[in-house]
Amino acid sequence: MKMNLKYMTAVLSIVVAGTLSSCSNKSQQQMPAANFETMKVTTKDVTMTTKYSATIRGRQDIDILPQVSGTLTKLCVTEGQVVKAGQALFIIDQVPFQAALNTALASLESAKAQLATSQLEYNSKKTLFDQNVVSDFDLQKASNALLTAKAALAQCEAQVVNARNNLSYTVVKSPSNGIVGTLPYRQGALVSPNMGQPLTTVSDNNQMYVYFSINETQLLTMTRESGSAEAAISAMPEIKLILVDGSEYKYTGKVESISGVVDRSTGTVQVRAVFNNPEKLLHSGSTGYVVIPTVYKDKIVIPATATVQVQDKFKVYLVDKDNIAHERLVITEPLTNGKEYVIKDGLKVGDLIVAEGAGMLKDGQNVKPNK
Repeated sequence: MKMNLKYMTAVLSIVVAGTLSSCSNKSQQQMPAANFETMKVTTKDVTMTTKYSATIRGRQDIDILPQVSGTLTKLCVTEGQVVKAGQALFIIDQVPFQAALNTALASLESAKAQLATSQLEYNSKKTLFDQNVVSDFDLQKASNALLTAKAALAQCEAQVVNARNNLSYTVVKSPSNGIVGTLPYRQGALVSPNMGQPLTTVSDNNQMYVYFSINETQLLTMTRESGSAEAAISAMPEIKLILVDGSEYKYTGKVESISGVVDRSTGTVQVRAVFNNPEKLLHSGSTGYVVIPTVYKDKIVIPATATVQVQDKFKVYLVDKDNIAHERLVITEPLTNGKEYVIKDGLKVGDLIVAEGAGMLKDGQNVKPNK
């Protein structure tokens, strides 16, 4: 009897387990497929943008240094003032230089008189020599004195030119149109050509240079696609400038040059773009960002929600005719706007993929497309 009881208990356990397993399998088979948004792969044109940190410089940033030493007697401009080429910026004490010019002029007059006297003496000696009154030695001596007087006159003329130039240098003028920078020296300061800090900087800001850096890989790709660095520059589209306050500058710029030297420490090359600055809104020394658009034409573009990133790779889920999702690795272009990816390889036009919620799928899962 005990034996039969144990046997019946074992049979009952097997029956119950089988029933539970059968119910579980039936439940799984009857579990409905999850709803997912799907899309058919097509091509279109899309523009992706890349942002780079940038520094702004005047087309010409000219350090103004004095050409003579002396005391500043007058500042003719103020910081931030717009100046024209040739406009006076500073005046250095002119008294010693005016005195030097006066001395040089007096020496010049003396040299002229001495030359005239030497010329008379030579003419007289020449006449007497022709009459055999004086010797050849006396005539040669008078000739040498005349040459010395002529050399002294030339030297005095050079001293006058030098003194006049030095006097003109006491008025420090702007070499170009632009805006005056800071003025670290005030009236009464002693200045010289060897001073470490310039009197000021004049920035030509009718056009501004904007400098930014791209990596060596980008340069190589651009050069290969265009055939040369010059062709790559010509092919680059107009770029936008984002100012330090986050606003977009109203004028677009154009890349003008790319450095031919790669910075060893950063692996980047410097790019220079030029922007017009008619409203003088850009200032030398400012910072910002440049935004460069890249246009992809007739490319497969899918939303970021259709992808799952695994380290440096991306995968999507293709939906077959039986509504089964199969994962597929794809290769994307390096640029993205954060919402879409341009596909280089892995998909073709007409493929049906899961457009949203790809991260919740597993390979081989049954899906119910929401088209």
